[in-house]
Amino acid sequence: MNNLDFSAEPLFSWYVVALAASGILLLGLGAFAFGVKFLPRILAIAAGIGLLYYAYYMAYVFEGGTYTLYYKLFVLPVLLIVYMVKAIVERGNAKAKEKETAQRMAPFNPNAPQAPYNPTAPQAPFNPNVPPQPVADNPYAQPVPPAQPGQPQPPVA
Repeated sequence: MNNLDFSAEPLFSWYVVALAASGILLLGLGAFAFGVKFLPRILAIAAGIGLLYYAYYMAYVFEGGTYTLYYKLFVLPVLLIVYMVKAIVERGNAKAKEKETAQRMAPFNPNAPQAPYNPTAPQAPFNPNVPPQPVADNPYAQPVPPAQPGQPQPPVA
């Protein structure tokens, strides 16, 4: 006996469809939401099974009479879906941050391809505490004598 009749009782029929859709969505999230903690996944699977069973009961076993629409049943699936999507997004952001940190901390490779010079790129602000770097083509730069073993080094200007 099928109780789904959208022409006679559309509210009841859509309620059963919403229960089934929520159950399937929670089962899918619980089964495939990798990176989410164990307890929310188990809770999502249990709630999905419960919602699917209730939808089955209302569609095929229920023999009529009075029934109550429990709109509160949709609060748990919404909360679980929001939590799981948030956890999945945070996990993706953490992986991207780890990858960026690993790239920044990698040793310098002079053979690696370098980005071309971009004159419109933002420049680092001037820091007066950094000593100027000697330029090889500067005719006014004073040569630094090579280090002699056992001799104190001259101060750097």
